[in-house]
Amino acid sequence: MKFFGFSATKRSAIRVTTRRGGLFAAGILILFVSLPVWAQQADPNAPVIVQPGAPGQATRTLPTSTRATLPPASPKDVEFMQGMIMHHAQAVEMTALIGSHTTNKDLSLLGARISHSQSEEIRFMRRWLEARGESTEMPMKMGGMNMPGMSDMSKHEMLMPGMLTKAQMDALRNARGKEFDRLFLTGTIQHHGGALTMVKDLFDTAGAGQDAVLFNFATDVDSGQRAEIRIMQGMLEAVAQP
Repeated sequence: MKFFGFSATKRSAIRVTTRRGGLFAAGILILFVSLPVWAQQADPNAPVIVQPGAPGQATRTLPTSTRATLPPASPKDVEFMQGMIMHHAQAVEMTALIGSHTTNKDLSLLGARISHSQSEEIRFMRRWLEARGESTEMPMKMGGMNMPGMSDMSKHEMLMPGMLTKAQMDALRNARGKEFDRLFLTGTIQHHGGALTMVKDLFDTAGAGQDAVLFNFATDVDSGQRAEIRIMQGMLEAVAQP
């Protein structure tokens, strides 16, 4: 009986100890599992910055003080954006004449679309340049010298493919009705063709167009203006009919 009592007590002690040990281990496990949750609750707004690893390597969690760096822009990238701002600005100027120069509803709809899209793109290009500390205006140089006295229109005529000359803009402003429609469509087809030339020149330049954001933008400009050229060619055929 003494042995049985001792054995039962021992077994009971063992069971209690095991039970306490299990509870202790469970408590430790809960504590570790709860730590990330507690950390998130302590600062729910803290960002988590994860850097993907190279192929075959693990990702890394970076400190919250990490700041993104923009990829270096080539001089041609900057020149393209500066030039396209100038290019788009004339297209917006052309579309502003539609309301007072024609009653063609199809042309009005097209003009509104061009004005809205190119105004938005001008704002995007300005932000892109400003984020990189670049001027939003294209510097004028001739023979290595800045030419501050050069007028805006002469800058356009020298630098920007497809842009309307002063004489073409004057003719557009003076036209009305079907004549305005014809001049607007032929001028805008010419203008869009110049933008396609600028995109091609960008991608033909070694090292240019590698910035992913700029690449997507330039590609969108190319596809969008090709589509609008096709629309305007169809509209021009209708305007030419008596």
